Amino acid sequence: MDNPKAVVEELMQAFFRDYDEAAMRRLLTEDYIQHNPHVPTGIEPFIGILPVLQEAGFDYDTHRIIQDGPLVLTHTTYSNAQGFGAETVVAFDIWRVEDGKVAEHWDCITPIVSKTVSGRSQTDGPTAVTDLDATDDNKRLVRDFVTTVLINEDWSNIEDFIAGGRYLQHNPMVADGPEALKGAVEYLKMKKLHRVIGEGNFVLTQSEAEWDGKPYAFYDLFRVEAGKIVEHWDVLQEIPAEMAHGNGMF
Repeated sequence: MDNPKAVVEELMQAFFRDYDEAAMRRLLTEDYIQHNPHVPTGIEPFIGILPVLQEAGFDYDTHRIIQDGPLVLTHTTYSNAQGFGAETVVAFDIWRVEDGKVAEHWDCITPIVSKTVSGRSQTDGPTAVTDLDATDDNKRLVRDFVTTVLINEDWSNIEDFIAGGRYLQHNPMVADGPEALKGAVEYLKMKKLHRVIGEGNFVLTQSEAEWDGKPYAFYDLFRVEAGKIVEHWDVLQEIPAEMAHGNGMF
């Protein structure tokens, strides 16, 4: 199987719904690398979680899936997920596929919030991947936005990046529009942009930040339309001082 999206979809089905150890062994590389801070690296610890998931009745609903070369991004709601911090959580997972198998995994997880400032959920909105010919331009736009505005804190040309009257927000604590965004990031120091993953109209950035004096991983998904950012989803997770491996979260 040489379709990275299909490989990831099959692995997620085997792990999160069928609890199928044989399928997981077939779909994971022997030297599988883990970046979830609470799970040791390697194939055996990953497979070792299966009984816990099965006992809980763990399940999932994938809302968006995009591919950028060997990297596949999934935007997913997980249910019966108490082992991940809440009954229902939302996550961005990045999976690296190598020769038809998943070789590496990063994620960022947060509890679902029932009431949001915008009235939108953390996952609703458009899901179709379009404008494939604009992928490179859209990745460049988002990279420049994160670097110029969020890291360098230069808001002077925000209209070059965001469609002000059409910027829709899914962060549960932030309202629509660039002004609300500016107010929300006053307590945030974006320190480093680690990855930009894009396919067509969707671009995700994986960043390292300091929020309220604590280190955080930020996964931000942007929808781009006609050369401007028009919609945003995110997941934030505090980076623990100690992890189950030495790979870091990035």
